[in-house]
Amino acid sequence: MANREDLAIIRAARAGDAQAQLNLGQRYLFGGNGLPQSPGTAFHWLERAARQGQADAWKLMAQHIPYEVISQLARPHEAAQWYERAFEDGSMRAGLTLARLVLEHPAGAAAASAQQKSRALRALEAVAAEGDADAQWLLARQGERMIAPAAGAPQAAAEPQAAVPVQPEQLQHWTRKAADAGIEQAQHALADSAWRQSDFAVFRERAQPLADAMLRQHDQLQAQLNGPSEALASALGAQNIQLLRRLGEVHLADRRPDLQQAQQLLELASLACDRDAQLALGLLYGRVDASGERRFAGQGSANYKKAIRWLTLAGEQGMAAAWYVLSRIYLKPEFSQRNLADVQHYLERAAEMGHVEAQVECGVGAWRNRRDDPANDVRALYWLQKAATQGAQQAQALLDKVADRPQAAAWAVQARAQMSREQVNAHPFLAARIELAMLFGLTRPEALLIDLKQADCGHCLMVDIRSQYARSKRRLIMVETGEQRGALNRIGRLFEDMDCGPSGPEGNYRQRLYRLKTVLPQSQDDEEAEAQDLAA
Repeated sequence: MANREDLAIIRAARAGDAQAQLNLGQRYLFGGNGLPQSPGTAFHWLERAARQGQADAWKLMAQHIPYEVISQLARPHEAAQWYERAFEDGSMRAGLTLARLVLEHPAGAAAASAQQKSRALRALEAVAAEGDADAQWLLARQGERMIAPAAGAPQAAAEPQAAVPVQPEQLQHWTRKAADAGIEQAQHALADSAWRQSDFAVFRERAQPLADAMLRQHDQLQAQLNGPSEALASALGAQNIQLLRRLGEVHLADRRPDLQQAQQLLELASLACDRDAQLALGLLYGRVDASGERRFAGQGSANYKKAIRWLTLAGEQGMAAAWYVLSRIYLKPEFSQRNLADVQHYLERAAEMGHVEAQVECGVGAWRNRRDDPANDVRALYWLQKAATQGAQQAQALLDKVADRPQAAAWAVQARAQMSREQVNAHPFLAARIELAMLFGLTRPEALLIDLKQADCGHCLMVDIRSQYARSKRRLIMVETGEQRGALNRIGRLFEDMDCGPSGPEGNYRQRLYRLKTVLPQSQDDEEAEAQDLAA
């Protein structure tokens, strides 16, 4: 509770007495004499005193009220003038706060003029040159922001430049200075820059100390709190987790890698649910690469149980390569739980997620086993088409063996040209079948007998009329364009509620062929072909 002396000072300060405002600000700044320590309240009274010419007021602000307090005020940029005066008076600490208020704080950066930003940047350079690590890191970040606009649209002629554009060499210089002084974000920045430039030696130099510190911190926290490793690892943050995973990959790329060190790094990142780290850790435990081939020979045996755990977690997070490697593990003869059903299950999961090698293998396997299941040829074509769209040459070469490409049938083109609008309206089913033959190159028996509800497999037409026309062969025709897909959908709706078999309204093959002959004038060659069809 304020005593009588404090109350008198408060009344005088409220009345506008500059000396009382200075004294009240001091008391709130340090606390005691019945008043609590409150930097925010201290700033309020010291600023009022400074506006009335009290030099000690802005000196006290610059010396004892940090940026973290000022940044919480309603208009923090208005305090920059006092820190600028203190910097000009020789306070380096005030120069850093000035730079943060003008250059870093969103409200300050928006309100400051180009001249104010330029003065703040010069102050920041002076503080950085004195060896202040925080100033060096802030200067490096300002350099990053200035490099991009330097190549952009020019500013208005009336507005002077905030500062001379920072060169990349200067940016790296200040970032290295801050990193060497122990600023963690600067160390991350250098490591990230080295990674983007594929300079893995520099990346390891910068990332290894950070990773070692994280490993020690995690071990200590786990021992103290006895908490779940997953929660502790997730608390590291995305930036640290990414660094751990990258460093683990760099270690694995060595000619003679330190597998123990790589395992520790990847495990911590994997516990934080980094799917790339989980995949890399699963490959490490399985002693395989992404294609399932043996790796790290002579450096310990595989631990398939742990490999399966991490690969499964990675696969559940959308890593198709993890499912593919799992299929390779379950195929290995030395694996005690070898299971061909699991091999196919994981292989198909990888293929469904877009893994090219898995799609090719699914397609080839289905084609080889087409006699075991009549639908395997349709399944083979589906996977080969998927792989071919991703540029798989083997799949592209096999497609010609598996299916036919759509091309117009000459007899259908001629028949459609002869049909009038009245005939199309009178015989919509016949016209639709002729259109199918035009699009997909169907023979006359195929066009007249195809049951589109069974034949349309989405990615292809499965043409099989052997039950009604014994001389025919089962074949697949690819659906390659949006026009073909649209025509199939439209014609499919026409036959949707109709029985397309011999007992349906169209009749058997002889009846359908007779209807075609009746509707369309036939050439002599067509009549001979029809006679052969009837004889069959």
